[in-house]
Amino acid sequence: MTTALLNRAKAGDGAAFQELIDPFRRELHVHCYRMLGSYQDAEDVLQETLLAAWTGLARFEGRSSLRTWLYRIATNSCLNARRSESRRPPKEWDVPHVQPPEPTRLGEVPWLEPYPDLALAGLTIPLGPEARYEQSESMSLAFVTAVQALPPRQVAVLVLRDVLGFPAQEVAEMLETTVSAANSALKRARATLYQRRGDPPAVTTPAEQDLIERFVRAYGSADIDGLVALLTDDIFISMPPLPFEYEGLDAVAGFFAAVFGRGRTVDLVPTSANGQPAFGAYLRGPDGVSHGNGLIVLTLRDTRICAMTRFENGVLPHFGLPRSLRSE
Repeated sequence: MTTALLNRAKAGDGAAFQELIDPFRRELHVHCYRMLGSYQDAEDVLQETLLAAWTGLARFEGRSSLRTWLYRIATNSCLNARRSESRRPPKEWDVPHVQPPEPTRLGEVPWLEPYPDLALAGLTIPLGPEARYEQSESMSLAFVTAVQALPPRQVAVLVLRDVLGFPAQEVAEMLETTVSAANSALKRARATLYQRRGDPPAVTTPAEQDLIERFVRAYGSADIDGLVALLTDDIFISMPPLPFEYEGLDAVAGFFAAVFGRGRTVDLVPTSANGQPAFGAYLRGPDGVSHGNGLIVLTLRDTRICAMTRFENGVLPHFGLPRSLRSE
């Protein structure tokens, strides 16, 4: 950032402002996603953040870096969104001709959405020396879901300190609190997160790639026994914004039986989300067209699938996937 560029932006030069903030736009979107758990909510809050930065730039005095100042605005915008009562409620089951079995339990994060790995390509986020997480781990569905259970202030402190590595003093200033209060919130957040976190994603091994290929074959042919053979005993299925969750082989097998009943078959198109293998799912129709039926994200453990998260087809465009495709 040059003084001349900053002065031009402060004087109302929109192009200069864009040049100032463009290096931070993508990492701010990721930050908002971690705090909010929703790709679309992150996009909305990012736009609010950039508007607030534009209208408030004249008050930026340079006592912190521009990056820190933008993170302060983004974090507080996310806190306002987290406190809002307008977060999306759970959705009613609406799959035609499918009666689901009784769920194991109802999910607590119906607004959860996946984050396309394509949007992370080439992105390097500077991390402070106190950061505790690799970027891949802090973007996993397990991490993002667990974070949503924390109170808003604890979310902010945890992400700023442990994920991004901002110093305690800077975090306290961003949140307009004391270092002692911020550290106390961080301690509580760490304790809660430790209890709730699941399996982080890992680099896919050849054995896991074979597992993924077997999953595609079994899922595409509605082979329920073949699918169950690929799962861990504590397999967990969730499907936000539907609140239904199923845990354990028997519950999941019953769910598959309901989903694949009446001759339903699905085509899978590979992609990746949150550092994990994912697939656009397309329900085959009698007209030779497969219609978008959602996005499935897998979590792997010891060459087995330990979790499956299914999202609605509204997320497909974020992954560059079509709403429908011609069946082969």
